[in-house]
Amino acid sequence: MPILSDITLYPIKSCGGMSLQEATLTTTGLMTEQIYDREWMVVDGAGVCLTQREHPRMALIIPSIKGSRLELRAPGMLCLEIPLDLPDPYLAPTLTTQVWDDTVLAYDCDELTAEWFSKAIGVPCRLARFHAKAERAVSQKWTNGVAATTMFSDGYPVLVAGAASLDDLNDKLRRAGRDAIPMNRFRPNLVISGIEAFEEDYADTFQFGDAMLKPVKPCPRCPMPSVNQATGEFGPDPLDIMQSYRAKPEVDGALCFGMNSILIAGEGQRVRVGQEIVVTLAF
Repeated sequence: MPILSDITLYPIKSCGGMSLQEATLTTTGLMTEQIYDREWMVVDGAGVCLTQREHPRMALIIPSIKGSRLELRAPGMLCLEIPLDLPDPYLAPTLTTQVWDDTVLAYDCDELTAEWFSKAIGVPCRLARFHAKAERAVSQKWTNGVAATTMFSDGYPVLVAGAASLDDLNDKLRRAGRDAIPMNRFRPNLVISGIEAFEEDYADTFQFGDAMLKPVKPCPRCPMPSVNQATGEFGPDPLDIMQSYRAKPEVDGALCFGMNSILIAGEGQRVRVGQEIVVTLAF
């Protein structure tokens, strides 16, 4: 029986994640204690997003919840605490951010926070928070016209991966004389155990009780899976092994791992580790 084996929420795009036992499904992604997945994003002076692709040390910025604050830790840095209460949407300073092809209104965090992130990452930057009045629509090219939204994710609100898919990749890495890699290299929100390797590619829906996710697009992998999330350094890149069997013609031959998904039923439903999942295949 398929079960939900891992839940990870990433409060800040491209920074460390929070491993959870439970989370709430929303149309914009996972949520816990009023923190949404990819609700914050680090940007440069022009408002353009920074990611681990160019700045692997972002992986070492580790979030946790401390009462009414988001607590951030990084090597050699004092702890930074960010209030979780939303700023006044009319009075708080804002900035225009760029996340890939989308321009998104965001709250501009304070100078102390900007200095902390600049020192932690090693380049001048700022922290932006998704604005309460902003809305970022996903591409309906992949949703068959179904409207959906996300915050600062790469493009879709929830990324789902199968545990057996990683096992399959690791078997190939070991046979090539390479070390196995952990699932956090691929940064999924939800990991499903009890299905065949890459069965998630062929799913029509994932049902969690009254909630239902629909996978809509294979997730093309950039160089980020080569970043060791524990050290913040580029390590052995699994993409050369994936080249032989994970190229997807529907995304122009990109190497894919995991399925970008949208919520089609069950807004506000809770999911938990160990929960049984009904996986309906598309054929």
